[in-house]
Amino acid sequence: MTSTNNIPVSVIGGYLGSGKTTLINQLLRNADGRKLAVLVNEFGALPIDADLIEAQSDTMISISGGCVCCSYGNDLIQALLEISKLESAPDHILIESSGVALPGAIAASVSINGNFEIAGIITVVDSELILEQASNEYIGDTIERQLGDSDIVLLNKCDLVDEVHLAYLESWLVEKARYATSVRVTYASLPNSIVLQDYVRDTRKQNISFNSHTNIFESQVIEFSKEYDANIVAQKLADPEFNLLRSKGFVPTPSGLQAIQTVGRRWSVTDAPPDAKPGVVVIAEKLNSKIHSLIRIFNDE
Repeated sequence: MTSTNNIPVSVIGGYLGSGKTTLINQLLRNADGRKLAVLVNEFGALPIDADLIEAQSDTMISISGGCVCCSYGNDLIQALLEISKLESAPDHILIESSGVALPGAIAASVSINGNFEIAGIITVVDSELILEQASNEYIGDTIERQLGDSDIVLLNKCDLVDEVHLAYLESWLVEKARYATSVRVTYASLPNSIVLQDYVRDTRKQNISFNSHTNIFESQVIEFSKEYDANIVAQKLADPEFNLLRSKGFVPTPSGLQAIQTVGRRWSVTDAPPDAKPGVVVIAEKLNSKIHSLIRIFNDE
């Protein structure tokens, strides 16, 4: 159980060359007013786009828009604590794991500290090379464990393979990334809200912009017509049958509002802040008829 006052942390994993750096640079470039902190093992492992950098010291890079990049070396937890104590604490922390690291182990370390909340493990894979990498006798086990840790798998570089290959990858991932939702991307480009989705205290004011992604992703709001068990709602939204990327918001229950969030197959229920309004935002690749039916059940039943 976590609090919506905790700093959300997303772990960005994936093997060398999969596109993690591209994804993080895109998140920083399109932060839309969010103050993001990026933690890397060493600065050389994550080349931040030069035009984003405002200042640099031995341990921290200041990035436009109030974002920062910090090197954590061998002490990730200490670096997290230092970041959280900044005069202007970040809205969201991104941890870039090395290409051979296990993102699940990183997330487990972060979860020990009650000041932070895991917002998801996003694993970037090279759609052209992932099958070859997974079958490699030296790195295959690492690749499979990275996939197994994932909440969302980004099938990157999907423009380099054909539809038959992508369809096979998606069916292969059902077994290899059993707890994840997969999504096809090119140049690691996707709406920031899929990685950084915030609680919307009042969904009537929600403003999720997908810009050039309009034809790929869709967002809708479940407004709820009566009270529900928040755990049942969260479990339902995390069901692989619906393949949602994220959902987050507040469910009316017999004991008051409760906050829920799902990312891939992961879900959680926590106490809602006093000023919250009922409603849950759901995001998926173009919502299919099953999802629309589920939304209608909660809204109209």
